[in-house]
Amino acid sequence: MLKDFFTKKKKYASIPSEHAKQDVPEGIMTKCPNCKKIMYTKELNKNLKVCIHCDHHHPMTAMERIYSLLDTDSFVEYDRGMISENPLSFPGYLEKLEGDRKKTHINEAVVTGEGKINDFPLVIAVMDSTFRMGSMGSVVGEKITRAIERAKEKKYPFVIFTASGGARMQEGVLSLMQMAKTSSALKLFSQEGGLIISIMTHPTTGGVSASFASLGDYNFAEPKALIGFAGRRIIEQTIREDLPEDFQTAEFLLKCGQLDAVIHRTELKEKLTLVLDIHSLGGENEW
Repeated sequence: MLKDFFTKKKKYASIPSEHAKQDVPEGIMTKCPNCKKIMYTKELNKNLKVCIHCDHHHPMTAMERIYSLLDTDSFVEYDRGMISENPLSFPGYLEKLEGDRKKTHINEAVVTGEGKINDFPLVIAVMDSTFRMGSMGSVVGEKITRAIERAKEKKYPFVIFTASGGARMQEGVLSLMQMAKTSSALKLFSQEGGLIISIMTHPTTGGVSASFASLGDYNFAEPKALIGFAGRRIIEQTIREDLPEDFQTAEFLLKCGQLDAVIHRTELKEKLTLVLDIHSLGGENEW
């Protein structure tokens, strides 16, 4: 009898564990990868995806950035229907592209179009790291080039947000050719007096950082964004020296003179408005 008393299961032990846990709908809370604190996703989004505890800038999709920056209902997208092919017959490439289209609801790693920031018109290109890590293939280069050419025709400033892992390996040399194509388009645009504003976000690396991302009349970046060409480990192995702790961060590049400013995301619209106002001569189609 005494033995039965100690071996008898208590009532709460028979309750299934799934009923003991309180269900929390997915997506309601977000954990910051920097400070590890948990916050309501709604609060994070309201703060432009900047952590309310540590100021960490969470990644934004292309459409999130466009709608947070441009005036309401002012955005008109360019070349939405352009999609990549598989020129090198790279195994599984088309399937991966289709998977990213379904996941991100965009057709490529950059979204281009025109709109207004506080009534100042501009052409904008925004790269999206959720689509193939923002890698630059033929369509990405073509969409950016076309956007630059439209900015030249309309005499609008050209603003680009970069977020990329570099050239897209599945397209080989065709992806590397986009570096020259986009850079040439920017050169022609600049010769016509066009204003180029580049905002580098985390991460901006490889062929993107070595081409159009660094060719702005103004080169800005978000705080602590990773910006560079080759990886830190490769550079250290090549030069056989230890690099500074903050190497390839936006703050390091600002100290070295490669950037004009590091701008907090919540202040970016105000700063861009100031730059656009300075370069405006009052006419909608004039620089």
